[in-house]
Amino acid sequence: MIPEERLDQITQRFQYLEAAMADGASGGDIARLAKEYSDLRPVVEQIAAWRQLRADMADAKEMLSDPDMKALAEEELPVLKARLPEAERALQLALLPKDEADARPAMLEIRPGTGGDEAALFAGDLLRMYQRHAEARGWKLELIELQETELGGIKEVVARISGENVFARLKYESGVHRVQRVPETESGGRIHTSAATVAVLPEAQDVDIQIDPGDIRIDTMRSSGAGGQHVNTTDSAVRITHLPSGIVVTSSEKSQHRNREIAMQVLKTRLYDLERQRLDSERSASRSAQVGTGDRSERIRTYNFPQGRMTDHRINLTLYKLDAVMQGDLDEVIDALIADGQARMLAEMGQ
Repeated sequence: MIPEERLDQITQRFQYLEAAMADGASGGDIARLAKEYSDLRPVVEQIAAWRQLRADMADAKEMLSDPDMKALAEEELPVLKARLPEAERALQLALLPKDEADARPAMLEIRPGTGGDEAALFAGDLLRMYQRHAEARGWKLELIELQETELGGIKEVVARISGENVFARLKYESGVHRVQRVPETESGGRIHTSAATVAVLPEAQDVDIQIDPGDIRIDTMRSSGAGGQHVNTTDSAVRITHLPSGIVVTSSEKSQHRNREIAMQVLKTRLYDLERQRLDSERSASRSAQVGTGDRSERIRTYNFPQGRMTDHRINLTLYKLDAVMQGDLDEVIDALIADGQARMLAEMGQ
């Protein structure tokens, strides 16, 4: 079990933060202390609950020697003992290392892979799936860049999703999503296999990434689209090239000023993600505990339409409710991925 000394340190730190905020820390200090206090509060509550349960068990054992209380103790003790494993697991989960990016908004990027027009159509299906999932969870999804094909598919889409614990839940979606179905473009009724790549990046904050103005080139151009009302007749679209990394970002809203803001935010997010990947690769033990969140070339999931089946290959989970999944019902698979990730980290803690 967790050493009592570590639990004491956490509790004492929480008490210090509580006192510091009560004394009125100034400016940025109060925001930083409040964030740490908020993060520690559920941990301290779990510590208190676990300690109270153990204290109740100790009291019940003492009562066994009292003839007047023995019957009550014999009744209570098995109930308390049965609750102990659950309390210990809840405490262990609360003590797991937290990804500081979990509470941030996320940038969702979807691009077609192998499969031509069908892959582009599937990329569009994935976007609608995430839009419905975001709506169901009360998140806000804003399209930043959308390039469509003439058939209604997607060449590329970048979206920002904000809400509670967005990145914590969507980070497991990064990777190659494969579809098996009869394409709309197939006249012979044959099943094709196509793919699309999904990347979910935690949104960068200003303190994360500082970009040297000399490292970027900004070009303005005319927006392009699928035709008709999608075509912009002014040179408002912005393309930013980060010269050291070669990353290119575009934004095609109506306002050139707004496009610069959006493109810079996406660029910072991608650079922040590169830095996170670099740090992850250096922490091999931490990386091994992840559930395929790092390698975006990894095939993570298959959507088989003829059988109505969705399979997540990382945890060997198969659900026969593909229609519901494509309507945004992703909680079951995401919850399973989170649980598997927690189990891996708990196993590492016990080593």
